[in-house]
Amino acid sequence: MVGRVAPGVLDLEEVHRFPNRPVRVGGTLHWDVLALYRGVLDGLRAAGPVSSVGIDTWAVDYGLLAADGTLLGNPVHYRDTRTDGVPEKVWQTMPPQELYAATGLQYAPFNTLYQLVAAAGTPQLAAAQRLLLMPDLISYWLTGTAGTELTNASTTQLLDPRTGDWARGLAGRLGIPMSLFAPLRRPGDAAGELLPEVLAETGLGGPVPVVAVGSHDTASAVAAVPARTDRFAYISCGTWSLAGLELDAPVLTEESRAANFTNELGVDGTVRYLRNIMGLWLLQESLRDWEAQGIRFDLPHLLARAAEAAPLRSVVDAADPVFLPPGGMPDRIAQACRRTGQPVPRDAAETVRCVLDSLALAHRLAIEDAQRLSGRGVDVVHIVGGGAHNELLCRLTADACGLPVVAGPAEAAALGNVLVQARAAGVINGGLADIRSLLHSTQPLRQYEPSGDRTLWEEAACALRSS
Repeated sequence: MVGRVAPGVLDLEEVHRFPNRPVRVGGTLHWDVLALYRGVLDGLRAAGPVSSVGIDTWAVDYGLLAADGTLLGNPVHYRDTRTDGVPEKVWQTMPPQELYAATGLQYAPFNTLYQLVAAAGTPQLAAAQRLLLMPDLISYWLTGTAGTELTNASTTQLLDPRTGDWARGLAGRLGIPMSLFAPLRRPGDAAGELLPEVLAETGLGGPVPVVAVGSHDTASAVAAVPARTDRFAYISCGTWSLAGLELDAPVLTEESRAANFTNELGVDGTVRYLRNIMGLWLLQESLRDWEAQGIRFDLPHLLARAAEAAPLRSVVDAADPVFLPPGGMPDRIAQACRRTGQPVPRDAAETVRCVLDSLALAHRLAIEDAQRLSGRGVDVVHIVGGGAHNELLCRLTADACGLPVVAGPAEAAALGNVLVQARAAGVINGGLADIRSLLHSTQPLRQYEPSGDRTLWEEAACALRSS
């Protein structure tokens, strides 16, 4: 994505798209990281002359490097099963209450902490001299300079969100060598310059600085929420739905831990207080499953049929780990309905309606809980990311929350990325309020007002809370 930023101007152009296909080898699910790096180089070549580069990706996963900087193996995918049973092992040394009080991170079986405990004793970890999270690995290959960007570091469950520094005491108790991690850097910091070999490969003229941005894509996406006041909730909606509030300080109470809220760090010292929900992964995997059976759907037509289906006929817990692995999603949704005594979807349209009703309900519960636990009220919900294109989901979320929903921008992560770069270059002055003002004035947004039967949503929310 190439962003063009000037006073009153913010344009974004997609110049190259490439697939991200995980590969299972020897029973382990890996990222094909060299193919991804090739896609990055091709994208830089297609971008043409640029003033700077910023990198954001997903969180928690990492590559291990030898002393000479050689990658010791393809990074393992967070949906791999190697962490099965590992959290319970960790809790014997450090109970979940202590973990949360130290790091503020919600329970997720794929957190970097659990991945590292799962990897203990393996030849790769024994040989490793450096660990780089995914965006930092790409940055290292581009620049030869190693660093650990703060927003992604905060998802490892090894960082103290109060200090913005490593929770070294915790790591020591669990036998995790923090010497593996490169020095921390923050959004806006310099991260090096493109190496001569990268310039030659991409045809770019140097020097081209690489700027640390909110390298966790959700951090960049939340920075690009076009809010007018601080009384907003956000849903960064794509494969995952990350629903919550932007705060000045973490919420580390036991009640917050029990509600499975996370405190991840954002741009400009903010805290992303949110709950992870499976998101449109449920729909994406259902479509993949039907396609594997030779059934292809036109998505707009399928969504139109879903809009006509009976509302809230069946809902599932969209945060249930049962939906985490790939494959067989429609069957797992049907099983969840049977298990909870609800009608099983009879066709694809009813399955999709079940998914979207469930997501809207999960959005409501997360935003209600975030307000209650933080003491911060909201007047509007912003949906950013690819889910902003899904009109039915946006409308259902407005109905479920009883609040107006502002949808857009869809490419929030890319916009947040380029805006932090632009500020580092001096093109934008000021803080997040100035960034958001530019977004609000330049990006297409759509507002949805709540409508429909509030009683239905109240009853469904009560039923899901008590299940």
